[in-house]
Amino acid sequence: MTNDKGRIVSCPTCKKANCYHTGNPFRPFCSERCRLIDLGEWADEERRISGQAIPPDYNDPEVDAY
Repeated sequence: MTNDKGRIVSCPTCKKANCYHTGNPFRPFCSERCRLIDLGEWADEERRISGQAIPPDYNDPEVDAY
C-alpha cells in the first residue's frame, strides 16, 4: 500500500502503520522510541543473525587452518 509520501509499512517493533519515506528519520520505525527498543534488543543479544558460531581460535595467529 502506498500514499503520496511513500509506502505504508508496519513498524518492526510496535506494528503500527507508518510511512516509509525520506521525511521519516526513524524509518522503518514509527518513532525514536521504537528504534531505541530495537537497538536495545540487539545490544542485549535478544536478536541475532543465524549462522554457525565462530570457532574460539579463529583470530589466533598461530592457527592457519582458515
